[in-house]
Amino acid sequence: MKWKKTDITQYTEAKEYIDTVLIPLMPFEMESDTHLDVNAFQYEWTMLLVNELEKELTGRMMLLPPYVYRKPIIQEQELTRIDSWAKEIKKQPFNHVFFLTLDGGWKKHEEALPGTLLWLPGMKSGDLHSADMYRFIRDQVEQMSELIQSYW
Repeated sequence: MKWKKTDITQYTEAKEYIDTVLIPLMPFEMESDTHLDVNAFQYEWTMLLVNELEKELTGRMMLLPPYVYRKPIIQEQELTRIDSWAKEIKKQPFNHVFFLTLDGGWKKHEEALPGTLLWLPGMKSGDLHSADMYRFIRDQVEQMSELIQSYW
């Protein structure tokens, strides 16, 4: 299920079955053209991945809108913001909260997160529409799907 009206309507009718939420963590940085290029590529790559993962786990998981933050991470400020997101999420019957990121900086704060961090080392460029990239994303989805299901 995605954060769109038709899926939310289905969710409200069957929320006892959807106990997992996935939040992509997305950096925002405009310091240089290189950062812009890398961040845009990683955003697209992450969204392809989480959308495929959502398809794989439809009926059990909801994909929330990305949590966007400025880089570098300001630990206390971002952890406070994420905690407020988690409190809002807990108003619904979600038992499992997953945060997905390509930013290794979150590993330093993993224990403070109000959920489970899924960190993937990210590529900085590539052809998002190539057959090789699709196979790579599918492989990642299968592995992450197994990992998420292990928490159920």
